[in-house]
Amino acid sequence: MFKINNLTMRNFMSIGNVTQAVSFDNDQLTLVLGENLDLGGDDAGARNGVGKTTILNGLSYGLYGTALTKIKKDNLINKTNGKNMIVTVEFERNGQVYHIERGRRKNTLKFYCGDDELAVEDEAQGDSRETQKAIEEAFGMSHDMFKHILALNTYTEPFLALNNSDQRYLIEQLLGITQLSEKGERLKDDTREMKRYIGQMEVQIASDIDANKRIQTQIESMARRGRLWEKSKTDNINEMNSAINTLNKLDVDTEITRHSELAAWYKLSDDLNRVEKGLISKNDSINRTTKSLNNVIADIQTLQANTCHTCGQEFHGEDNKKAIEGKQNDETDYAQRLETLIADRAELIKEGDTLTDLGEQPKTYYADIEDAYNHRNSIINLEEQVKAKEEENDPYQEQILQMQDEALKEIDYTELNEYCKLRDHQEFLYKLLTNKDSFIRRRIIEQNLAHLNSRLGYYLDEMGLPHQVTFLNDLSVEITELGRDLDFDNLSRGERNRLILSLSWAFRDVWEALYQPINLLFIDELVDSGLDPKGVDSALAVLKRMSRDRGKSVWLVSHKEELISRVGSILKVRKENGYTNFAQDE
Repeated sequence: MFKINNLTMRNFMSIGNVTQAVSFDNDQLTLVLGENLDLGGDDAGARNGVGKTTILNGLSYGLYGTALTKIKKDNLINKTNGKNMIVTVEFERNGQVYHIERGRRKNTLKFYCGDDELAVEDEAQGDSRETQKAIEEAFGMSHDMFKHILALNTYTEPFLALNNSDQRYLIEQLLGITQLSEKGERLKDDTREMKRYIGQMEVQIASDIDANKRIQTQIESMARRGRLWEKSKTDNINEMNSAINTLNKLDVDTEITRHSELAAWYKLSDDLNRVEKGLISKNDSINRTTKSLNNVIADIQTLQANTCHTCGQEFHGEDNKKAIEGKQNDETDYAQRLETLIADRAELIKEGDTLTDLGEQPKTYYADIEDAYNHRNSIINLEEQVKAKEEENDPYQEQILQMQDEALKEIDYTELNEYCKLRDHQEFLYKLLTNKDSFIRRRIIEQNLAHLNSRLGYYLDEMGLPHQVTFLNDLSVEITELGRDLDFDNLSRGERNRLILSLSWAFRDVWEALYQPINLLFIDELVDSGLDPKGVDSALAVLKRMSRDRGKSVWLVSHKEELISRVGSILKVRKENGYTNFAQDE
């Protein structure tokens, strides 16, 4: 059950600073009458301008932030007080109580579910779009629908006077087609968001693919460098092994041995040469010394014969003695020298006897033993280099593996495909919800139009209107009388009011059948506009059955005092000293 419980207003239109409250918690027909005490005299009971429609405007403003008519919001504030306007509405839906507080100067909008405020007040604007959206979702009725099924008044343009587009929009709301469209719009938003997300995923995947291509190019480049490195390694090893094989062709140990033998051979050769040269030198010295010794001996013999050994003349005396002594000393010296030379020659001969035969000179590859040792070290170094080179790892392979494991991203289309399927499903559902030829929309229209036409026919009979009014499958309206097609403007004022009331009540029955019953109905001066007494009686009969049989709180705004005895409750709207106040009598 949907119930609007009460309405309070302060400084709203003709209502002053004293809060006026109206309770809708009853199930009877209430007549709203006006009385303008400001006019005085015979006009004191005038019904115009007292503020009867203020109740409807206050209810409309409280729920939707706007009056029934195109009144500027600031013009809804009481002109005398000029501030502190506040309107509150309380309603129930599905057992949950909601409370709205809306005002201007200062601007405020608060919405409560129970004791909890549902939306934060927008201090800057005085009404929050999000709060208003929450209110209308909770209330479940648009402002247009509110004016046609709950707050009927002469200011609202009749449904049949609207253009085809507005008629269609309103009837689609009533039949739930608008809900399909709204769901379609939400689905469209979801689809748009899904497409945006899919686009992001596609961009990300494309970016990953491009990144993978770049990384793969780097990997292939590294692989090429790795192959070049491996080839260079193999070539280096082969070159070093070839050098080792070449060096190993020479027996370096034999080479070193031969160099030792060659050194010994050279030493032996030097010794033999030295002994040979020494013997030759000694023999020469011995020969010269022997010759000199013999000459001295001969000189001594000549001198001893008193003959000069140089000139052959006689040579006597002391000089002769001295010359002999000198020669004798020379003889001694030569004899000793010769003895020494002979001894030295004997040593050389002895040494020569100890020396072996020189033999053939050993042959070597290198001229120097140092080169042989360098040859051996070269083989060792090359073998070590080969071993070290063989143990080297490809420096690019590790980078390639790391890039393959960490840098390359796996391209997985599973999630994208799922979202694409969901997008396609959403687009299909959107067409079902929004396409005019959709079997869902046709089925809903056919089913609910039958009920609408049935209820409309019932109320037209109750109001005594002879015309047939039928909604067609294309949501257009057909008005006929005795086989003649008519337009709404072909009807008289009274006929139009009968049709307006019947159509509104039929709308209300369909709305309640599709959604939920609502307790409140306002009829603002429609029974005063062109209805003859029979039409008024018919309208009252329908309204009484609504209040009595269906528990509706029906409020009839009228100037007709003759209706007082035919209602169960009266709300007197008095205007005094420029302010409106309410007084309800049972």
